Amino acid sequence: MNGAELLVDTLVQAGVRRIFSLSGNQIMPVYDACIDARISIVHVRHESAAVHMADAWAQITGEIGVALVTAGPGFGNALSALFSARHSESPVLLLSGDSPVSADGNGAFQELAQVDIARPLVKISRRPGRVERLGHDTAATIACARSGRPGPAHVALPFDVLGSKADDASRIGTAALGRRPRALAPPRAEAIVHRVMRAKRPVVLTGPSMNRSRNGARVTALETALGAPVVPMESPRGLRDPALGTFSDALAAADLVVLLGKAVDFTMGFARPPAMNAGAELVVVDPDEAMIDRARRLAGDRVAISACADPDLAADAMVAAAFGETAGASGASKEAGGVLGASAVLSGETAGMPGGSAASHRAWRDEVAGAIGNRAVVADADVRFHPRAVCTAVQRVLDAASDPVLVCDGGEFGQWSQALCTAPVRIINGLSGAIGGGLCHALAAKLARPEATVVAMMGDGTAGFHFTELDTAVREEAAFVTVIGNDFRWNAEHQIQLREYGPDRLIGCNLAPSARYDLAAAGLGGHGEHVTEPADLDAALARALASGRPACVNAEIDGVAAPAFRGKAAQGSH
Repeated sequence: MNGAELLVDTLVQAGVRRIFSLSGNQIMPVYDACIDARISIVHVRHESAAVHMADAWAQITGEIGVALVTAGPGFGNALSALFSARHSESPVLLLSGDSPVSADGNGAFQELAQVDIARPLVKISRRPGRVERLGHDTAATIACARSGRPGPAHVALPFDVLGSKADDASRIGTAALGRRPRALAPPRAEAIVHRVMRAKRPVVLTGPSMNRSRNGARVTALETALGAPVVPMESPRGLRDPALGTFSDALAAADLVVLLGKAVDFTMGFARPPAMNAGAELVVVDPDEAMIDRARRLAGDRVAISACADPDLAADAMVAAAFGETAGASGASKEAGGVLGASAVLSGETAGMPGGSAASHRAWRDEVAGAIGNRAVVADADVRFHPRAVCTAVQRVLDAASDPVLVCDGGEFGQWSQALCTAPVRIINGLSGAIGGGLCHALAAKLARPEATVVAMMGDGTAGFHFTELDTAVREEAAFVTVIGNDFRWNAEHQIQLREYGPDRLIGCNLAPSARYDLAAAGLGGHGEHVTEPADLDAALARALASGRPACVNAEIDGVAAPAFRGKAAQGSH
């Protein structure tokens, strides 16, 4: 057994069955080892795409997503997608080829200080210096990616370490690969529940890893147990996230905000007025002590309770406390495959509820739900082909599907799709604000759920980043539909220029009307549809789905600004 085989054996022990990769000299030993281990390789067209796909794989499956790239520029190409995975709280393992340890400092081919470069973008970065450390370091890196606030981690793979002989004693058991859970102590959980019950207008905010796609049953259980609205925040537009309607008005009225793994940052106006009431108390539960310190620095003595714990396990402990159950078992509930207290919550049992009833917050919860559901736009453009028409047609497809998956990229068209389209499983461009990963996300989602109907929605600017991954989709027989809202420009920046500088100061945002993404899709082996009239959308989408191939629906829409919904002015966010 050599180092590459030891590495792949470690991945097998971690449950890895598929990796996303672009080949290169330094990682050929790993490719060879994957054959006997029966790990499939999805061979992509750009290293960044490999990380985006690993990110989506992790979000959809709950498993570790693995991207494998080569050294030097291959490693460099992967970095921007790491930034996105970090902000999306996705457990991703980036493996990168590296120059030999024996040649360090000698100017070896593609020698680069990878650990130093990767460190700000990942939870942990390691470079095993000898083969005996390879399995241990990889296992520790996987465990770190899965623990606390999930996120990406990195291992650089020196070429001579991959080729060195390893003995069986270097192999890693599954115990070394597991998540390291940190539960919320029952007394602290009870204190939080009591404070929520005493509040008049409590809100629970969560981060991306506790959204409804990834933790829907747990979020529902917590919301029902506390009687307080639970609102995941995962958009770079923060309180101006169109998917949240006019929630900013409700948050500004809250008298208690529980941050369950939600870092205080720009998305919530740094927990200060006008985004939050100056008198609102905060409860901060976070797996990262640094985020608790940040909350105290920004909110001061408004932080009434703080605790260092994993958000999902803390949610279980709070459900248990709300129903008078034994909260000491909560730390194991997710690992055992269930949600502690969920059966009682969903069946409506409330006998153990302390200090009152969740029903006392019903009117407030309805008010928040109404704000989030508000889709009354402030000003609606009177145009021939509105983005809304595309979203309405796509929603009909999603509603008809038995297992729909929605992928929404960023930009102005992305905001319309995030606001108006819904599905039980949704992936968006995330808190990083990066665009371009949507097509990659859709491909990975289709591989993770082959029977699902996967629709990716993106603008024409976004499509330019990774459009050639349709070739990857064709090779992988991943039949999803990409819907491009094509307004012939970078519309988000165009709207900024209009607003800030005026119509005579427009520069650098136009794209060519002659670009035919549908024909490009067909040229890559997929199916293409060109739509210039709203009335033709349903038929085009039907043909795309029926083609059984990766498909692109190129809809030539009018350029319209992202939606803003009628309510009090959204404040305090980016």
